[in-house]
Amino acid sequence: MNDDVLRQAPLFSGLDDDAAGALEASMSPLSLKRGEVLFNEGDDGNQLYVVTEGKIKLGRTAPDGRENLLAILGPGQMFGELSFFDPGPRSATATSVTDVTVQSLSHEALTPVLSSHAEVALALLNQLAGRLRRTNEVVGDLVFSDVPGRVAKALLDLASRFGRKAEDGVHVNHDLTQEELAQLVGASRETVNKALADFASRGWLRLEPRSVVILDLERLQRRAR
Repeated sequence: MNDDVLRQAPLFSGLDDDAAGALEASMSPLSLKRGEVLFNEGDDGNQLYVVTEGKIKLGRTAPDGRENLLAILGPGQMFGELSFFDPGPRSATATSVTDVTVQSLSHEALTPVLSSHAEVALALLNQLAGRLRRTNEVVGDLVFSDVPGRVAKALLDLASRFGRKAEDGVHVNHDLTQEELAQLVGASRETVNKALADFASRGWLRLEPRSVVILDLERLQRRAR
């Protein structure tokens, strides 16, 4: 287990080494191959998860089969915590984007920690509040922003979490297919591809398989506003 990555999760906020170690000991590792489903929308669930390696996506499927990606999560990020505050069916499907390792924690193991460490409960509530804020931003973007603006904003978000600075720009290995990137911004693949091609023709980025290299960060930031 990578302790440094695991302890980036809000779950460990404010815990001393002894409490953090006890919480880690209650967690169980789980590995998934690319494309494997961890749980489906509508499943019962009483566990939360922390990503320690790889990337996982959370998505929903409409009755007509259309898919929408709610989030792409990487090492140190947590999901599934909603079930601790509002028990019920899973609100999304979790699928591995790459080979993934997660650490799971059951409701029974977390409850004593919440009782004795109020700061953990506050950290989880902050996590939920942040997720609600991002949801509000997404709704606003769908109403007020055009597709190229949403694509630029999505790329900048992916760059902030998965980017690596190099001499020729910021390398963003997002590992998403063109269809998944389109689902993330809530648009058709053709429209998203057109926006990416336009950015590339302007010299703002270079397209590579399942990744981009951002060449002009400032211009892309302006387009995202």
